Amino acid sequence: MPVPVSEKVKICIDRGGTFCDVIALSETKGDHLVKLLSVDPDNYPDAPTEGVRRVLEWFTGEKIPRGQPIDPSRIEYLRMGTTVATNALLERKGERCALLINKGHADALEIAFQTRPFLFQLAVKKPEILYSHVVEIDSRIIPEWPEFVVEGNEVAENGDRLIKTNSGVTIRELKPLDMDEVRNTLKSLLKAGYRSLAIVLAHSYLLPDDEQRIAQLARRMGFVNVSVSSEIEAKIGFIARGQSATADAYLTPEVKKYLHGFAKGFKNRLEDAQCRVSFMQSDGALADFKSFSGLRAILSGPAGGVVGFARTSYDPLEGSPVVGFDMGGTSTDVSRYSGSYEHVFETTTAGISIQVPQLDINTVAAGGGSILTYKNQIFNVGPESAGAHPGPACYRKGGPLTVTDANLFLGRLHIDSFPKIFGSSEDMPLDYEIVKSKFENLTLEINRETGSSLTPAQVASGFINVADSSMARPIRALTEQRGFRASAHNLSCFGGAGGQHATALAALLGMHYVIVHKYSSILSAYGMALADIAVDVSEPFVQELEAVRGIDDRFHPLQSRALGRLVDQGVAKSSVSYENFLNLHYSGSDTTLMILQPKDGNFARAFVDEHKREFAFTLDVPIMVAGVRVRATSKTSADNLSENSPYMEELRQLDASDITPPKPVAFGSNSVYFEELDKFTDVPLYRLGDLQAGMKIAGPAIILDNTQTVVLHPQNSARILRSHIFIDVGLGPRKAIDLSSVDPIQLSIFSHRFMGIAEQMCRALQKTAVSVAIKERLDFSCALFDAQGELVANAPNVPAHLGSMQYAVVYQAQRRKGQLRPGDLLVSNTPEAGGGHLPDITCIQPVFDEAGKEIVFWVAARGHHTDIGGLGGNSHHPDATCRAEEGVAFESTFIIRDGVFNEKEVVDKFMKAGEYPGCKATKRIEHNLSDLKSQCSACAVGTTQLHALFEEYGKEVVHFYMKAIRDNAEACTRDALKAYAGKSYSAVDYFDDGTVVKLKIDIDPETGSGTFDFTGTGPEVLANFNAPQAITRSGILYCLKTMSGTDIPMNAGVLAPLNIVIPEGSVLSASEEAAVSQGNGEVAQRVADIVFTAFNVMSGSHGSMNGTHLMYKKYTWAETTCGGASAGPSWDGQSAVHTNMTNTRIGDLELLESRFPAILREFSIRRGTGGAGRHCGGDGIRRVYEARVDMEASHDGQRRVIAPHGSEGGEDGERGASYLIKKTLKGGFRTVKLKPAHQVA
Repeated sequence: MPVPVSEKVKICIDRGGTFCDVIALSETKGDHLVKLLSVDPDNYPDAPTEGVRRVLEWFTGEKIPRGQPIDPSRIEYLRMGTTVATNALLERKGERCALLINKGHADALEIAFQTRPFLFQLAVKKPEILYSHVVEIDSRIIPEWPEFVVEGNEVAENGDRLIKTNSGVTIRELKPLDMDEVRNTLKSLLKAGYRSLAIVLAHSYLLPDDEQRIAQLARRMGFVNVSVSSEIEAKIGFIARGQSATADAYLTPEVKKYLHGFAKGFKNRLEDAQCRVSFMQSDGALADFKSFSGLRAILSGPAGGVVGFARTSYDPLEGSPVVGFDMGGTSTDVSRYSGSYEHVFETTTAGISIQVPQLDINTVAAGGGSILTYKNQIFNVGPESAGAHPGPACYRKGGPLTVTDANLFLGRLHIDSFPKIFGSSEDMPLDYEIVKSKFENLTLEINRETGSSLTPAQVASGFINVADSSMARPIRALTEQRGFRASAHNLSCFGGAGGQHATALAALLGMHYVIVHKYSSILSAYGMALADIAVDVSEPFVQELEAVRGIDDRFHPLQSRALGRLVDQGVAKSSVSYENFLNLHYSGSDTTLMILQPKDGNFARAFVDEHKREFAFTLDVPIMVAGVRVRATSKTSADNLSENSPYMEELRQLDASDITPPKPVAFGSNSVYFEELDKFTDVPLYRLGDLQAGMKIAGPAIILDNTQTVVLHPQNSARILRSHIFIDVGLGPRKAIDLSSVDPIQLSIFSHRFMGIAEQMCRALQKTAVSVAIKERLDFSCALFDAQGELVANAPNVPAHLGSMQYAVVYQAQRRKGQLRPGDLLVSNTPEAGGGHLPDITCIQPVFDEAGKEIVFWVAARGHHTDIGGLGGNSHHPDATCRAEEGVAFESTFIIRDGVFNEKEVVDKFMKAGEYPGCKATKRIEHNLSDLKSQCSACAVGTTQLHALFEEYGKEVVHFYMKAIRDNAEACTRDALKAYAGKSYSAVDYFDDGTVVKLKIDIDPETGSGTFDFTGTGPEVLANFNAPQAITRSGILYCLKTMSGTDIPMNAGVLAPLNIVIPEGSVLSASEEAAVSQGNGEVAQRVADIVFTAFNVMSGSHGSMNGTHLMYKKYTWAETTCGGASAGPSWDGQSAVHTNMTNTRIGDLELLESRFPAILREFSIRRGTGGAGRHCGGDGIRRVYEARVDMEASHDGQRRVIAPHGSEGGEDGERGASYLIKKTLKGGFRTVKLKPAHQVA
């Protein structure tokens, strides 16, 4: 049919990493799909431009030569999602940019959060920084401390300018901005060739004036791109906001460069208004291409998929929430929709914090190209991917086995339906034979190692099951962690590989229905046709909610700003609607919830309801406002696309109809293996285009279109609708698991499930905690234990906790045997009860069977409480010489008994700690109680999830594989130790006071058993760096896990082959009365160093946890600081990172200065201190705190006398030092009194 000259075509494009998907929408000619390679330089310079050319040829019927500028006059709009920003960030190929930051903090973004990304890795490597040059600006502001000038205290900064901000916070200007200095700095940067600039100044989220003045000058002087942290997101977090600004400066020029190149492919470079060009942002909204920024483009493509499934797979009449399942080649994205988009406001991508609104998309490294490996009797899927080159084995380019190969071997891919584009000549079909051969060889290896008799099909199916289990983890986190049942959701499947896994994944999660849209394989592109234009505007606003008056007066200015930005993009004012939000939290807590303005205007009730649903508790404290947000939306998607149609109504109409649709006709068949049948069976193949609405297809079957394969298992049944395939999963009884031998497939699956439960516990604890130590610095750990209390699985948190927690659980299992009832929860922290040091308080809960008679598991959550009382009110006081001077002691206390929180007894014990001579009780009992409740909440999450696991599999199966995982860890450890057999190993090290630590190691070459003998270690000291045996054992466990270089599960099995000899009365085996507050950290670090030294694995690390405590009245600030990591035989040590037995975050500058009356004057890297050698050790850091009022400070650390040792002739690293400035050396352990303006470093 000829197209009227007046008609224009709508074009939407998703430029992915491998393929570029294009969908064209025409009222006359219908829809048209184009799929082409994203990179094909032999045929076209730019895939989206080529896609537009092909669309216009189809639409107009006219030939358009390649290379000729395209006339956009027949295009109504162009919408695109792109991976340009994502790829530039991942590959570190962005624009050369400079960073301006406060004086003393040039290294702040390089140090970042001081954590290492991989806990059990010898060669520590942090993500690369994005900026090429950094310049310090000598200006400074701080929030005014509300409790100044009381009780005679003098404020050091009296006379400085005070500024009242719109947010309600008063700012003190310590050092005004010198614009002459700024101008000279900018001149130097321009002369050096910089044209992109990032600016981050401390507390600019409250007062952005200085950042804006610098930015205005920089733009006038010729900087092409200026990224200002306070403009990107006005939110607390110096590091996160700084990294976001730097990422924007790094990525936006790259995006602009791509957009410029794209526009060159069109007449007039898309400058006229003939064709509206928009790009998809990470928040699911479109932006005009001229205002599209790199930072908001990182999830551009995936965001289109979320909009696509939300608008096509959610039925507003039926109301069931939907989980989006987007399985691609290298990874899988999952998201959730229940009538409104769910946003997050800070994420981490490629090691960089991104602090802008983004759709809540969780990614797991399991896709069609994920590599399949078998190691240590465990099936592994990913995280490595075969990519496009060489690609899966079936691509005929020498690639490894992948998920795609497993699906091909099992018959789930129809070879004849794939184009012949494979092999070196790119004209051959997929290679089944090489895949068959590889699976046969792998099966022989598995059966030889395990004594199993698996078939190649069972092995391939097992890898598919492990992949499905891996992809189920983020879905459970997205739903169950937030108080939603995963089984109450429908699953919307899209992406090239999703249809092969969707129904099995849904069954695994207990979901009843899978929805596949007709454009599921290009849903990210189609979603752009359904998207709206929107902008978010927010600002900080600090006030108690109850005291807020005239809240609309806060929303109106933001609405005006948002409207202006939309109008600038050509949006009609009449099309704009607004959503108003308050960012709320409980007083004393940093857990904020973004609450949409309720119809009745009652924000308080909406917040309490949401908090209770998500976290299962509420607090009787004031609700605080942290910020105001407005989202303005222009509904541009009303294009008569017939979406948001209620498919449930269509199903009801089909069921009620008297018309019987014809039976579907298959075009062929394929031999497919299904685990449910344990055999290959011929199944019919259907083409989606041949099927009519109303047709029913019973599984097993395969439905194909040009870009998608949907596998129906025997129990599935599908109904063809106008725009969907609606699949009833047909949940039935789970196949019985044979327990006569360990199945390595089930071993992998249960390992995922146990780890996933521990991770959900951690998320619950972090979200609900009040303290900086737990919530921000992540000084906590969660784990699962067997009925005897031995470690089964843990989330990767603090190594010193992970190896020692089981001794606390074992103690309670024995101490309280026969005394516990369902719902009981114990609290404990004393070393004789398995604790490390007293601030690490562990909440321990027994998990009973269904009858409530037998304990079948334990769960525990350990968190660091900064203030638990102690000598002078400091639980880490360097002068403490006995346990009673280190704060509250819980040997075995019921914190919950019969479901009732035992607050009185817990509070009484906290207060009793202040009765010992010279001691004080905790100053913030309300914070202790709140964090303890959060730990209890985490335990409740673990208990609930374990009960669900038992209900799913049965107690016998769960216990069988729990033991199998531990046995597997033991076997792996023995194999790893055999590599060191044949000689004795020994090492000697010292604490700074001269106390010796000696270790001798012998390995049995036959059994892999080992003896770790610490005989000769020095005696317990009259100081606080003694440690219980649990800490020493924890250090050994960490070292063995790290040295193995494999994915050995970290559980009780790792230590099973070992005989550990620790002399009683030594510094490694503290007596009941010994002080231990620093032993938990300093001894753990020394044990790790000496084990690595004995095996000559690497040089010494900085060897300390470097604890700092600042105390003022009822306020305490405590943190551990990083240092240099060890060099090894093939790597340089990483600078400024936590090592070995800890991995806690550093306190953010803005959080510190908002919560405590101190100024962080400097946080820098001590360049050249790591020790020279063929491979140099990592450099240490310098952190300088300045007191604003009279206060007390203490510091504890080691390696102040004994330097970190070099290895194989390499130099020692420099020793650490602690100073009270004026440069008075105070040694490693010291408490000092600070006056205003005094500094401690």
